[in-house]
Amino acid sequence: MAKRNLDGRNVVITGGGGGLGAALGQEFAYSGANVALLDVDFANAVVAADKIKQRRAIAIECDVTDREQCRSAIARVHEQLGPIDVLVNNAGLSHRSAFTETDLAVIHRIMDINFWGAVNCTKEALPTLLDRRGVIVVISSTAGFAPLLGRTGYAASKHALHGFFGTLRTELAADHVDVLIAAPSFVDTPLRHHTIGGDGEITDHPQSRVGKMMSPEDVAERIVWAVERRRKSLVLGNVGRLTRVLNALAPSVYERLMTRKLSSELDR
Repeated sequence: MAKRNLDGRNVVITGGGGGLGAALGQEFAYSGANVALLDVDFANAVVAADKIKQRRAIAIECDVTDREQCRSAIARVHEQLGPIDVLVNNAGLSHRSAFTETDLAVIHRIMDINFWGAVNCTKEALPTLLDRRGVIVVISSTAGFAPLLGRTGYAASKHALHGFFGTLRTELAADHVDVLIAAPSFVDTPLRHHTIGGDGEITDHPQSRVGKMMSPEDVAERIVWAVERRRKSLVLGNVGRLTRVLNALAPSVYERLMTRKLSSELDR
């Protein structure tokens, strides 16, 4: 299959003002694409867009949980850049707390941003993606296919992304729209410093992690590589690849190891 050429294409990235979103914007621009960075934090999106010099980059304020804002943002991309060729559903939020200590409003908030935000933006961009035989990218996590202690809502949202977009991929195959699900493990981005606790407030609890943190730049480079090569899935990092294999072949062993490594996540 021919490599996808991104030169002159228009790419939309949600959560585009954050660490991975900004890195993705830069990497797509390196590959010749124009970039629209959507973010609820408009100031961060502007800063990220201003740093992109290779191609045209714009910033648009958008709360992905609001369907009308998604519709308006996609319309503005059409007006300012043109038809959309690539949609990257990157906006996300994490929480860390035992379920027994978690207000259900926190779970709803995580699902609204991580899952429904991706569905909202995809629904609005889909007509153009169908016309352009484009690609939908979903930024998931190893938590999308394996348990992750202290993150019931986060893991649920990522599992939901895998189920929804894996199925959507089969529906769009005949229309030649690609769907890539990318699953990094631990990435060194501001998201890990803006995680909410069980009460919905930002927590200062030190985050446990396994293995070496990946840089957002390295993750972005691999994701753009996968888009160009029309990959369907991408598991990033040694920890992520080991997690997939171990959870598939010996789930009880994976759970014991994961619980041991991340036990401090449940400390109060």
